[in-house]
Amino acid sequence: MINRREFLKNTVKGIACAALPLAAFEIIDPKKLFADKSGKPGVRWVFLIDTYKCVGCGFCVKACKNENEIPYDANVTRTWVERYVVTKDGQVFADSPKGARDGFATPKIDMGLGKYQEIKNEDIKKAYFVPKLCNQCENPPCVQVCPVGATYQAPDGVVLVDRKWCIGCGYCIMACPYGVRFFHPVYKTAEKCNFCYHRITKGMKPACVQACPFGARLIGNIKDPDDPVAKIIMTERVGILKEEYGTKPQVFYLGIDKEVR
Repeated sequence: MINRREFLKNTVKGIACAALPLAAFEIIDPKKLFADKSGKPGVRWVFLIDTYKCVGCGFCVKACKNENEIPYDANVTRTWVERYVVTKDGQVFADSPKGARDGFATPKIDMGLGKYQEIKNEDIKKAYFVPKLCNQCENPPCVQVCPVGATYQAPDGVVLVDRKWCIGCGYCIMACPYGVRFFHPVYKTAEKCNFCYHRITKGMKPACVQACPFGARLIGNIKDPDDPVAKIIMTERVGILKEEYGTKPQVFYLGIDKEVR
């Protein structure tokens, strides 16, 4: 004989179990959830930036320019580094002289137009560096507005530009909410970071990742549960830029705060 309390407890358990689908009782291999039709892990390239490790040296910017035929002295770059300084009274200062190509040689903030702002150390609450590049959005607005299909998204998620098709209309440049696109100073076509696609499709690291001496830049496959970058993104507190635009950027950051634009 069982008492009323035990009877009710067993009844509730029975109802709960009956409500569960059969799949709930199966042991599912996480790798299968990310696999393609062949059973192999699919590929979706993602980028991880650890702002705690970035020192603003600019090595990544130089490497990117050399690798991707961007003139060294051109005032454009596929990737750059921004310096953020937050004062104790809540002011936020940000600069990126020459995209941080030569690092940050002076503690003074470059305000543009030849003006510099000097901030005393005792007035600074915090300061850090934030590398930026194309976010390889899951919903890329640049692809949507290109009238000739010169900007397109590869099956692995990377957004590419075909210079042979680009007519230089600039629609994609205007559509990008992250300001990562520009006109190539030589080819006069739309240009941006593509995660060094010619390298990663051959098993190599992007030039900026390879050049970073502190491991602040990492690339990985979010569809591979065993990928070290994927594990960090899935288990740690990461942020993305301008989430409100709904583009679903695939560049993730460790250590960014609300003042990052």
